[in-house]
Amino acid sequence: MQSKPSPASPLPAMSLAGVRVLDLSRVLAGPWCTQTLADLGADVIKVERPGSGDDTRAWGPPYLKDATGADTSEAAYYLGANRNKRSIAIDIASAAGQALIRRLATRVDVLVENFKVGDLARYGLDAKSLRELNPGLIVCSITGFGQDGPYKERAGYDYAVQGLGGLMSVTGERDDLPGGGPQKVGVAVADLFTGLYATVAILAALRHRDATGEGQEIDMALLDTQVAMLANLGANYLCTGRAPGRMGNAHQNIVPYQVFEASDGHLIVAVGNDGQFAKFAEIAGRPDWPQDPRFARNAERVRNRELLVPQIAAALKTRPRKDWLAALEAAKVPCGAINNLAETFADPQVQARGMTVAMDHPLSDSLRLVASPIKLSATPVAYRHAPPLLGQHTQELLREAGLDEAEIAALAQQRVIA
Repeated sequence: MQSKPSPASPLPAMSLAGVRVLDLSRVLAGPWCTQTLADLGADVIKVERPGSGDDTRAWGPPYLKDATGADTSEAAYYLGANRNKRSIAIDIASAAGQALIRRLATRVDVLVENFKVGDLARYGLDAKSLRELNPGLIVCSITGFGQDGPYKERAGYDYAVQGLGGLMSVTGERDDLPGGGPQKVGVAVADLFTGLYATVAILAALRHRDATGEGQEIDMALLDTQVAMLANLGANYLCTGRAPGRMGNAHQNIVPYQVFEASDGHLIVAVGNDGQFAKFAEIAGRPDWPQDPRFARNAERVRNRELLVPQIAAALKTRPRKDWLAALEAAKVPCGAINNLAETFADPQVQARGMTVAMDHPLSDSLRLVASPIKLSATPVAYRHAPPLLGQHTQELLREAGLDEAEIAALAQQRVIA
């Protein structure tokens, strides 16, 4: 596990140091984007509703536990997408709150929002209005279906987009087998991919802004992302006109590339080329397979998977999983165990790569989070702030924006801020 950074240690240079982001997003796609920017050094100001904040603060249990083992108000879901940010609680439905957002927008480089199409225009906080105040501002809007098209008014949720965007038609067991039928992916991949694509788009827009001084608007849609991430399956359909179906744990284009059952459990075999298949066949005690014209080349193995896969399944059932994994790994044939999350986080490679991080939190001294996978040699990710409490930095940020104590007190009395 990655240890806590020493408070006395100076922070290393960070790639996005000096970049300021106003984050009006909530739930997952937007916060995933802004957490990535924050991990890279951006100063991210998370704007939340007074009283309730980001919806995911209440998406529990599980919740972070305090020193006594009791639940706090901070849901694990929220904690997983909001580190390295500062929280300000502003009622943007009020005129005074809208004025504060405009003031903050003149002081930042990027604004990220995931309101429904047209909602921010009602408050005078749309991209056009804000960019008139700050021409260099980059505004990234994340919605379910984009700023135009017949579905633009619809609310967009990851689950629905996985279905509409075709992912559930290729995920799950084959329809002709027990348990067949539509299946969503176990994590919200449309949200997560959209957040990452949004991050890439923002970095590109920052480079353009730094070269020209010109900001721009970024229109990100969950459905667009879901269609793009169909990858080889989308290409398969466009090349053939035939929609691929569900294949369970098998691969559409490679054989053998799926889960098999050993004598005491399951393992993954992921043979990627004909040379690896020859090594695999030798280990499986079937050196005849690569000599068989039906199986010698991957294209033929795909065409004849119904003949080959049962033979492989029978062979793998004869020995324990650890024996297969040891032999296949020694021969450099891609393979793997199927871990639960406890086994994953206990895995020596995961630990060696520092894929968890401990952070100090105002309510708990035992906060552990999944670390960033980004490894940069000169400007590494730094873990500067635990996911903030609701409104934790409101007064600090308003002072930075030039408000005096009397102005801040008046806004608090009017319940514009919290």
